[in-house]
Amino acid sequence: MAGQHLVLSPQWRAASLDSFSETLFGHLPRADQRRWALGYLRGLLTTPGKKSIRRLAAAISASPTASQSLQQFINTSPWDWEPAREELTRFVRGCTTPLALTVATAFLPKRGAYSCGVHRRFVPRLGRTINCQSGVGLFLSSGDAHLPVDWRLMLPERWSDDAQLRERARIPRTACHRPYVEHILDMLDVVSSRAGLTAVPAVVDMSESTDAALLAKELSRRGRSFVMAVPPGLRILPFGPRAAPADPQDAQGTLSVQEFLRRHGTRQTYATMHTPGRGDVRMLSTWVRLPGSTQTCRLLIEWDPTRQGPPRAWLSTLLDERAGRIAALAQVTSGAAATVTRLEEECGLLDFEGRSYPGWHHHMTLVSAAYAYSRLCSPASTAPDASDLFSRTA
Repeated sequence: MAGQHLVLSPQWRAASLDSFSETLFGHLPRADQRRWALGYLRGLLTTPGKKSIRRLAAAISASPTASQSLQQFINTSPWDWEPAREELTRFVRGCTTPLALTVATAFLPKRGAYSCGVHRRFVPRLGRTINCQSGVGLFLSSGDAHLPVDWRLMLPERWSDDAQLRERARIPRTACHRPYVEHILDMLDVVSSRAGLTAVPAVVDMSESTDAALLAKELSRRGRSFVMAVPPGLRILPFGPRAAPADPQDAQGTLSVQEFLRRHGTRQTYATMHTPGRGDVRMLSTWVRLPGSTQTCRLLIEWDPTRQGPPRAWLSTLLDERAGRIAALAQVTSGAAATVTRLEEECGLLDFEGRSYPGWHHHMTLVSAAYAYSRLCSPASTAPDASDLFSRTA
């Protein structure tokens, strides 16, 4: 994937923000909703620093009621975000050649207890426990770009059971606590259907999850190829390419990834892969199955004697690909994670209170759209119009 760059469709290379917004939000039934969608996008793209509702409104309108109108559009207006995400997926699909459907998680710190889905949890990249919302995003990864096209808000169990919390946050009956794996599978099914990407591999970091085996089995059952970072404690049934297949129902003889490396690592074949910033890294490649599964997978384990702690490992169903190609795909999770950081720093991901369930999804949709436009279209076209289109309707 390194060294590959975006090849944009000429029709979008210099697309105006107006035409882009109309493509994504033209389904909104009222003209004022479509204007505020355009205004919110313009505000996200042009407002420096913190992108609060008040500052966005000030950037696009001189009207004293603009902030109230923009707040109503995002937080209380009952418009459907799914058609906009569908158009965003088609837009990104038309501009790029996705090489992976990548999953990344966004943690949105919050104060208080009333932002929809807020809870206390440990965030690995911060190294501490915070009060936050957790969003799971699906990114179309192509070359050096990772573009978010769908999101799910993870609701802790208390947000499924507490009727008062649900009513205050306007959570629909269909939204409830669901495991992380279910959110991933749902997004993959939806986005693949929207964009015809069933053959594109899913890339997921499950290295800190106890559900890696469950996700691998569910993806295999769907016929979805994948590259997945897995924890060193994952149980595997190793076998050689010429060896008799291991009995998938036989729990005996399973090893953890870390145990396998310790017992058999010195007798395996290694491939050398060059990684940016780290030089050449040796990768052990072997054939495995998961207990209870008939799916043959390739296991890659990074062999780095200088690395402290447990080994890094990946499981993949791309059996005919070279180890270097699989290892390169595995690295796109870091690219998607870096995009989450850019969404926070450049597009206001963290700057909306997110009190209501619809408001959270409206904001995440518009943030994703703003990032796609900034990444794929001419930066010059993001400049605000000289005329104040919003003061007439605020």
